Amino acid sequence: MSEGAKREKDERPAKEVRQGGQERRQFRAIKGTRDILPPDTALWNWFEATAREVIEAYNFAEIRTPIFEETELFARAVGVETDVVNKEMYSFEVYESDELVERRYMVANWPWNFDQYDFFRQQIAPRFVETLKIAVDKGQIVRDAANLRIYEEIKTAMADLMDTGVQYGKNAFDRFQSAARALLIGESITLRPEATASVCRAYIEHGMQTRPGDQKLYYVGPMFRRERPQKGRYRQFYQIGAEVLGTSDAPAIDAELIEMLTVLIGRCKIEKWTLLINSIGCPDTPERKGCRPKYVELLRAELRKPEIFSKLGPDSQRRVETNPLRVMDSKLPEEQPVIEKLPKISEHLCAECREHYEKLKSELALRKVPFTESPRLVRGLDYYMRTTFEITSPVLGAQNALCGGGRYDGLVEMLGGPKGIKGIGFALGEDRFVDAIVEAKKIDATRAVDVFVAWMGEKAYPEAVRLARVLRDAGRAVELPAREMKFGKAFERADKIGARYVLILGDDEIASKRLTIKTLASGEQKQMGESELLDYVRH
Repeated sequence: MSEGAKREKDERPAKEVRQGGQERRQFRAIKGTRDILPPDTALWNWFEATAREVIEAYNFAEIRTPIFEETELFARAVGVETDVVNKEMYSFEVYESDELVERRYMVANWPWNFDQYDFFRQQIAPRFVETLKIAVDKGQIVRDAANLRIYEEIKTAMADLMDTGVQYGKNAFDRFQSAARALLIGESITLRPEATASVCRAYIEHGMQTRPGDQKLYYVGPMFRRERPQKGRYRQFYQIGAEVLGTSDAPAIDAELIEMLTVLIGRCKIEKWTLLINSIGCPDTPERKGCRPKYVELLRAELRKPEIFSKLGPDSQRRVETNPLRVMDSKLPEEQPVIEKLPKISEHLCAECREHYEKLKSELALRKVPFTESPRLVRGLDYYMRTTFEITSPVLGAQNALCGGGRYDGLVEMLGGPKGIKGIGFALGEDRFVDAIVEAKKIDATRAVDVFVAWMGEKAYPEAVRLARVLRDAGRAVELPAREMKFGKAFERADKIGARYVLILGDDEIASKRLTIKTLASGEQKQMGESELLDYVRH
């Protein structure tokens, strides 16, 4: 099926089907999500198990964080000017006062009507304000400055409602209703768009800096971003990532993390790949001026020039002011000639960042990890500094990134954690990695059924149940039909599901206490005792 046809199929609404003379809705997966079905799940499970094996060999331990966090965590960590925060997050409110929610809904949806104005200002509005005051006193609404200003506006509008007759009440009604709609009753929660911020939050919350040495943590799980679905990119997607948090920023840590990824790629038999590396400098700190802010201003000044700005698309033009580094990451063909001529950050690194970058390259060479320097390689999230890297593979086509990561030494402190904690990590998209494994065509993770138990007769069934359990306890995959089947049909079924062996149990086998085993690939058939069965029926 072509990609266009796949997209068209994915975007069709739930269709109506007739059942029993009635129209019934046929539900479909939400746009941007998908079902992963057998036998594909076997490859996913193999990949996850392989990733865990490789990562744990480097002494990383798994961390499991909640699937949602406070919205502010991602806004502060990822950056309020990023596309992730501005456009792509799935956020919602959680409430402690159900009564307040109900009364706010009534106020927010009350239609303006001269005849019902007195009822609204004497019954509906006062009850809402009374419930709101109780919630404020109990700390059940968000108490930031903006929300408290809205609360004061509600009280002011309420006073005007009580003092204004119906002839002039529309203005007070509109102000009251508008403020009620704007009030943030519950805490804002967001489905995680990435996991680094969550890992850092957990590191801070549980005081993990008091544990000996660097904390080497990895995670596996779903992430959520509201972006345009395309090949290898979904709104619910799966990531495996690893983070190193501690007091050291030694380039050897960066190199070992990258080496670990290349080992995983090798285990997956993906032969064509390229490691891109860069340094994006360091930010300003109270102790010293960083080299990246100077470069960003230089880059912004260059991008503001009319002859350059006019050749950029709308997204890049917006980023000139909000996040000019992201312009370097543009994939639009028409922007590439402009970007190629822009100043490179590698030419503006401070002495410390340049030394760190040179040592990183030496460490990679020591580990025999091939790399390509990419002056345009930046990370789209605000917390990155110095080392950035990405691994691409041509087997994925235009969207060729397998994984990426970088260093984020100031993030823990930015999130309220202790000073001096350094960090580096990566994230890989499982969807992309599995696609690359499939394209390489060198891994077959599907496990065939070891034994199909073909039984006939009342006496054979209990023995079939017992032997199926014996085989399963020994780690063999067994299919046991729930109903009696003629042996011819049983052989057909076993062949269709790819079973290796058929264990035949009929009256003769029960009487002789000898088992009949048929190897489907060769057609060979043997009789044996139960003691020989497990050795014969191999994986």
